[in-house]
Amino acid sequence: MLCISFTFPLCPGGIWERSPCSRGTCFHAVYLWPLGCRKELCTCSFRGLRWNVKEKAGSELRMRISSGLTFRSTKGSWIRNFSRQGSSRSVELFVPPSPPLDPEKVRELQRFITLSKKLLVMTGAGISTESGIPDYRSEKVGLYARTDRRPIQHSDFVRSAPIRQQYWARNFVGWPQFSSHQPNPAHWALSNWEKHGKLHWLVTQNVDALHTKAGSQRLTELHGCMHRVLCLNCGEQTSRWVLQERIKVLNPTWSAEAQGLAPDGDVFLSEEQVRSFQVPSCVRCGGPLKPDVVFFGDTVNPNKVDFVHSRVKEADSLLVVGSSLQVYSGYRFILTAREKKLPIAILNIGPTRSDDLACLKLNSRCGELLPLIDPH
Repeated sequence: MLCISFTFPLCPGGIWERSPCSRGTCFHAVYLWPLGCRKELCTCSFRGLRWNVKEKAGSELRMRISSGLTFRSTKGSWIRNFSRQGSSRSVELFVPPSPPLDPEKVRELQRFITLSKKLLVMTGAGISTESGIPDYRSEKVGLYARTDRRPIQHSDFVRSAPIRQQYWARNFVGWPQFSSHQPNPAHWALSNWEKHGKLHWLVTQNVDALHTKAGSQRLTELHGCMHRVLCLNCGEQTSRWVLQERIKVLNPTWSAEAQGLAPDGDVFLSEEQVRSFQVPSCVRCGGPLKPDVVFFGDTVNPNKVDFVHSRVKEADSLLVVGSSLQVYSGYRFILTAREKKLPIAILNIGPTRSDDLACLKLNSRCGELLPLIDPH
């Protein structure tokens, strides 16, 4: 049996401490309130469940959720228990099979992290599959393995109004579910590493904002974020939630049922379902709108690339989490790390483009392994 414990911060001024686990399949942490703290606790969330709690001296609150999460407070000590047994079917559906955790590999990763003083971490879609978001390339469970659908191309989106209509109709249907996904223990672990000064910089290829939801701040979203929308003409930026409400107003009687879930907030709809959908334009100039993400076939902003190269050159080690590194926009930073002779570790289920460059390769679930690592 494996006992997993991890630490992550939640409220400024408070401290998370490790707590021994009496069971072999769960992990938990205890939150100690700063003396006299009576302000509202940050919004807590897990697997789409949210609640706000206010600290009250001597209060006791207990909630048991069907997902298997128990949340209890008593006299200012907060305990969260996450059990893998409570994982939803949608989560298991998108995570490829992996071997059991190897204790020796765990020790090797712990040694790698302990020796790192300025660690750069780069994450990919594999860290978010445990939050219920499918990826493209995972064997048997990725989009490419499950369907013959392919992601939208940047050039098609820019030049074709019908393509934009199709995209926004599908995204409108998929947005409520996509935006409700919550960080999993891997996201929380990396946020905790940052709080302890272990993580020099975090670069994510994901557009799901889960690192931001987990509290990461030393963060570059390499491919942008689905929670923002840009005008292709004037560059005006708006919230995706604001756009969702505008779409509802434009399409009061339109409705469609998704025929399947894809990565990046997309769903599958038929041409007939899309035909009557009305697409909003920029409120400032009337131009076409696009999510603030890098579509396939587009390029990352050169200033952002230079910025990440600088962070890699400042680092003394690099950890890849949940990425096959097939896309050059992320792979190029591995090449920079190799040129700088940085030690490279890779945590990903299945082979990657850089396995031969890594001093350590682990085929495990990100959310199972990262919480085991002590960032001190």
